[in-house]
Amino acid sequence: MPQTIAVLDFGSQYTQVIARRVRECQIFSKIYHHATPAAELRADGVIGIILSGGPSSVFAKKAPMPDRAIFDLGVPILGICYGIQLMGHLLDGQVAKSDHREYGHGVLTIAKPGRLFAGLPKKLTVWNSHGDKVMKLPPGFVSIGATENSPFAAIEDRKRNFFGIQFHPEVFHTERGVDVLRNFLVGVCKARQDWTVRDFIEKAVADIRTQVGDERVILGLSGGVDSSIAAALIHRAIGQQLTCIFVDNGLLRRGERESVDALYQRNFKLDVRIVDASAVFLRRLKGVAEPERKRKIIGRTFVEVFEKSLKSVGPAGFLAQGTLYPDVIESVAIGANPAALIKTHHNVGGLPKRMKLKLLEPLRELFKDEVRRVGAELGLPREVVWRQPFPGPGLGVRVLGEITRDKLEILRGADAILQEEMMTSGWYWKVWQSFCVFLPVKSVGVVGDERNYAYVIALRVVESIDAMTADWTRLPYDLVRKISSRITNEVRGVSRVVLDVSSKPPATIEWE
Repeated sequence: MPQTIAVLDFGSQYTQVIARRVRECQIFSKIYHHATPAAELRADGVIGIILSGGPSSVFAKKAPMPDRAIFDLGVPILGICYGIQLMGHLLDGQVAKSDHREYGHGVLTIAKPGRLFAGLPKKLTVWNSHGDKVMKLPPGFVSIGATENSPFAAIEDRKRNFFGIQFHPEVFHTERGVDVLRNFLVGVCKARQDWTVRDFIEKAVADIRTQVGDERVILGLSGGVDSSIAAALIHRAIGQQLTCIFVDNGLLRRGERESVDALYQRNFKLDVRIVDASAVFLRRLKGVAEPERKRKIIGRTFVEVFEKSLKSVGPAGFLAQGTLYPDVIESVAIGANPAALIKTHHNVGGLPKRMKLKLLEPLRELFKDEVRRVGAELGLPREVVWRQPFPGPGLGVRVLGEITRDKLEILRGADAILQEEMMTSGWYWKVWQSFCVFLPVKSVGVVGDERNYAYVIALRVVESIDAMTADWTRLPYDLVRKISSRITNEVRGVSRVVLDVSSKPPATIEWE
């Protein structure tokens, strides 16, 4: 059993990012409910605890609280944002509402490097997101860093190995944030950096065999990274007990269906059944403009198509999906978890009882870059492992507003040009995601000697590691110009191309 760093989840949208950063250091992390009993953490062999941030105030009536016995386990604890406020509140310090809510970039001045800031410069640009702050230190703590608005932005109890920081080291906006976490994990917790994807694959294969037994598994194969690697992993575990179904929902990119057929059926010899349900999806989406409604319609229809497909497959016990950690955290509503709902993912959540299929999600604890490493370890080709992410609802969330066949064709044409130029230039492999968005607005343009009134296409190209945070990519101007020129000249119905220069946060990667 690997050494485990526990991340207690108090509802931060970045909880999964914290866990990912720990694994980035080749140390196994596991996310626990914020109220997990200390005895359970001890039984799991936890060697360090990280208290996540969260949207609540420690003064709120139903503020999420940990088992206070975690402070008696004798293991190092790092409180982040809401976590440091909890430590101040529960360990006899004082927390108060801040006069100025800190959100965005700030400057941390390090007073005492110690073990947490070892090897780091005296000043760091950090990312803040909080409304409360520690006003009086708990007994045993000293301040080791301050920001413009807080003299206790970083605190330490050296005797008990307790640390608190008011900023978020897990996001890319914080300078040297991963180094801060690594100092805590390796320098304080003495964790071994020995957890690898091979460990995950061995455990996942064993778990799948135990969970599935001799039952048949159906998997929705989209051709994307997640479903492809899920299929390879499950196939390694149970072989011909796996049947893959590819659904043409009418929301695919150009040539998608043909490439899946060529790659998986002909080359990998997987049992793949192709179902053309495009007419059903587009009929149900007619007149629907609201993003969440579109997602839910696509999700429900997707499940129904699977139900009907069962007749050709025969009796099955499981429906497998390539659900990842970011899918899970962005789909958790207030209640079971304090995190706020951002959007629904069609491949996350309960299946209808009448379907009588259990859910198999072997990748749900992994982030995208970890999934890619699993794929490489399983021997999948580069074009599968490093393919850019494509949303489950497909172009349904890239055509803003109502979906029509004409709008889809315009978007497919523009997107095909973007992908071709990204591939030709080599930039496709350098970025996290590059795609076009169809905007439901028209703009005046000129084609030849004539004026036209046509639609606008937005280019979205971002850099990221796990999709929880992202920044827009600074593509060479000549490449952007070529893509824009080709789209406006070759795609009928487009008069203008714009470039999205928004980061996540505050924006999301997809527009819907």
